[in-house]
Amino acid sequence: MTAVWQFLGRTRGRKRADWVDVVTYVYLAFGFLLIFLPVCWLVINSFKTQFQLEKQDLSLVPSEFTRVARATVYGPEGRSIFIVQGLPDFVLDWRGLNDEEKAQHDVDALLETLEGDEYYAVRSATGQAPAEARALIESEGLPDWLVRYPGLAPNAKAEFDVDSILATLDPEAQRLLGEFLGIDPYQPNKLVSQILVSAVHPDTGERTQFAVPRFDPSRPTMPGRLVDNSVDGVIKIETATATAERRFAPAYGNYTEPLAGRAAEVSVNFARCFTNSFLATVLATIITLIINSMAAFALSKYTFKGRNFFFLFILATLMVPPTITLVGVFKAIHFTGLSGSIWGVIIPGAATPAGVFLLRQYMLTIPDELLEAARMDAATEWQIYWRIMLPLALPALAALGILSIVWRWNDLILPMVAIATTKDAYTIQLCLLEFRGEHLSREHFRLAMTVVSLVPTTLVFVFLQKYITTGIANTGIK
Repeated sequence: MTAVWQFLGRTRGRKRADWVDVVTYVYLAFGFLLIFLPVCWLVINSFKTQFQLEKQDLSLVPSEFTRVARATVYGPEGRSIFIVQGLPDFVLDWRGLNDEEKAQHDVDALLETLEGDEYYAVRSATGQAPAEARALIESEGLPDWLVRYPGLAPNAKAEFDVDSILATLDPEAQRLLGEFLGIDPYQPNKLVSQILVSAVHPDTGERTQFAVPRFDPSRPTMPGRLVDNSVDGVIKIETATATAERRFAPAYGNYTEPLAGRAAEVSVNFARCFTNSFLATVLATIITLIINSMAAFALSKYTFKGRNFFFLFILATLMVPPTITLVGVFKAIHFTGLSGSIWGVIIPGAATPAGVFLLRQYMLTIPDELLEAARMDAATEWQIYWRIMLPLALPALAALGILSIVWRWNDLILPMVAIATTKDAYTIQLCLLEFRGEHLSREHFRLAMTVVSLVPTTLVFVFLQKYITTGIANTGIK
């Protein structure tokens, strides 16, 4: 830290900073914020809960609101919308729980404490209605096609007489089966988490509790429903008078659950993706260093007909956008049988024109007399390459290796071409692209795993940046 403060306290040789120093440090601070603010935003949001992200809460601090539930229940009297208080958090978060977490809660005991529309809403929200409907069909000996009925096409449903079957059941059984089948007036009931706020009632002027879908201080008003259900419908309340209770609550599960393979409604395994990226990056970097160094050694230390042509041809490939060769790469991967395999990501990009150019320019600085002396001592060409050229070109190899690690770790196009059809071979970037649930977004997991994916490349730059600058700075210096 002392070195950092000494660096930040430097001036142009005078005791006091002049306008040039001020402009310099302002530019330095601006560049620092421009680079690190998005990263800081990403890290902070990765600790927010799914509910906080879905409600687009603008607060920088990961927090948990005091919540209530807005229930929508369908019945013979029509649709009823009301607020339910006092429900356990696991009911409000039921969609985001995995099977293991759901099994830890006694839903049946909770349903026994409820009645009326609250019972119907919680039963649907916790997924009990379909299971009870199937049990009813089996116990009453009803036709088996009722189980398949919700998934049938409209024209296929018209072939079955559901009304005659419902007429034989009691009202509660009719309601359960009608909700499962989606028969009017019944539909699957809904339960949605909302934020509990205290605000001044626009008509009475008294401070009252409301349930609002989101708490946005930037808007002058917000829609809300009275928590006591004394008045039906939505009421516009002034945001300036509204206050919401919240507590600091970082969601550490955003990191632990995907890494442990316990993330609910997620179609990929991030731990496997992390392993695949690590193996692909390490193996591809090793192969890249070997092939590129061999090509650079030949182009820099051997004299043969067409050497300049081959070197210019390699440089010319740098001018070709990767998207133009994408179809050719896909056909080559498919023809060689590498499609769906992690080797389909490693092999196609083994030789890079930029790597050949970087190593070739550095090897030109190595004196040819060293090679001639080795040949006079009966050294083979392989020994010259392995024992002389590679050790002397270590700074350039280190720079290329670090850049190759970053390139391979962050690559998305090649994995999409090679392994997009095989989820077991997914790399981190493909994993992040597909890191979503089947029926709902999992942005809290995606943000957290994005932070995890940044750690390896960040560590590489922090601890090995001197090799990058040294290797590139010495390239081409004779």
